[in-house]
Amino acid sequence: MSVWRNRTGINKRPPRFRALCAVLALICVLLITDEAIGIPQDLLDTVQRKYGKRAIKILMQWQELVNKNGASSDEEKLRAVNRFFNRKIRFITDKRHWGKKDYWATPLETMGTRGGDCEDFSIAKYFTLLEMGVPDKRMRITYVRAKRINQAHMVLTYYPSPGAEPLVLDNLTDRIRPASKRKDLKPVYSFNGSSLWMSKERGGGRVGSSGNIGLWRELQARHNNSWKH
Repeated sequence: MSVWRNRTGINKRPPRFRALCAVLALICVLLITDEAIGIPQDLLDTVQRKYGKRAIKILMQWQELVNKNGASSDEEKLRAVNRFFNRKIRFITDKRHWGKKDYWATPLETMGTRGGDCEDFSIAKYFTLLEMGVPDKRMRITYVRAKRINQAHMVLTYYPSPGAEPLVLDNLTDRIRPASKRKDLKPVYSFNGSSLWMSKERGGGRVGSSGNIGLWRELQARHNNSWKH
């Protein structure tokens, strides 16, 4: 592209070029502003009333996480999301947190209270990755037995392709490793937005709809309703 030279001898872009740049800059500002208000104001008001100002901060950080990584590869999204929740959310048992033996919190509840147990970490990561465009068919929330402590545990698993070895996202570590490297975990069953699978030791294969899991069905209803306020 040719350039013009002004009287001071400094290179200067043509007026049309400068006008085009101004228009593009305005468009960029509008796009950025639209992303910044991706969370409805009435929802922010509801969150602040219910959980306080600190909840607004983490919710806006979450929105930035989603916007910033929307065009990233799946592997980059996994790392960013796993690290975000592992560092922003503290572990707390359902009994202490909700006064219940077992409660599956929505991502909004987990972020609003800045706390959750292994199920809540896995659920928040799952819905966040969905928001980023990771296909549901590549993810499963997986119920496992943690062998070392002989305790039930839940992680999020990601399958790069059908039949591939899954990667494990765990609230206990920022490091994402293939399932074969997690000898300390024994899978029991897994599910996503539509299906339920049993581990190979329990027959293997798809055994039905994830809607048969009562806690999951209730969670999905609460999650959908939480974004309507």
